[in-house]
Amino acid sequence: MVIDFHTHIFPDKIAAKTIDILEKNIQSRGANERAVIPGTLDALKQSMKENNIAYSVVLPIATNVRQSNTINKFAQSINGIDGIFSFGSLHPMQEDWESTLYDIKEKGLRGVKLHPEYQQFYIDSAESLRILKKCEELDLITVLHAGYDIGVEPPVHCMPERLSHVLEYIKGDKLIAGHLGGWRAWDDVEKYLVGTPIYLDTAYTADYIDRDRITRIIQNHGSEKILHATDSPWEKQGHAVEIINSLPGSDEDKANIFYKNAEKLLKIG
Repeated sequence: MVIDFHTHIFPDKIAAKTIDILEKNIQSRGANERAVIPGTLDALKQSMKENNIAYSVVLPIATNVRQSNTINKFAQSINGIDGIFSFGSLHPMQEDWESTLYDIKEKGLRGVKLHPEYQQFYIDSAESLRILKKCEELDLITVLHAGYDIGVEPPVHCMPERLSHVLEYIKGDKLIAGHLGGWRAWDDVEKYLVGTPIYLDTAYTADYIDRDRITRIIQNHGSEKILHATDSPWEKQGHAVEIINSLPGSDEDKANIFYKNAEKLLKIG
């Protein structure tokens, strides 16, 4: 079984426009990455069917202080449909952040997604820490974009060293650092995050990290704290599976990465 712990979709009426904006942001920074599937629910479901993905976790992002209510209603509407688990989102600077977290919990969403680059906050700021602590209190999983973002100018707001500081305030055992702990900051991942309680997901790393390094990070951090993920629609779900299968490791390691860790976090299986 395979669970993809890091995907994105958008409501049908804005999906094409949103993907276009994101692609232009990427191109403005000199890269030419494009979405590999349309960013819709139906496209994700079709990709799952074609690539034998049992479940996908959808991670919406509230990019301003007014979006969370609409986003979380959409998340609730797709949660539980055909293998989809949708998380909620909120903006760390919105005044009603605490009641929004309670609402996410009441909607039956298992976690939240925060994106320090799109939302422009430092991961070890007071606004961030209060959300991370409340999520822990409410037993909500928190997924973070970590490291650089291909479509956003520096400064970078969630580098591994800053992320390690949050462990002074929370346990971190329901905290997931996307992109293997820090996209293109993997020296610092090995220095500051490997061996901590934080989970690392593999989203959008397949073609950006060498096999020796990803193998070393998995071995040193422990396969029981690694989550298979793609960042779909930006990475092909089947290609990411092939990469994990090509790495050294036991069958138990692969099972941990592909589904056992996700089952534990999502409380399924």
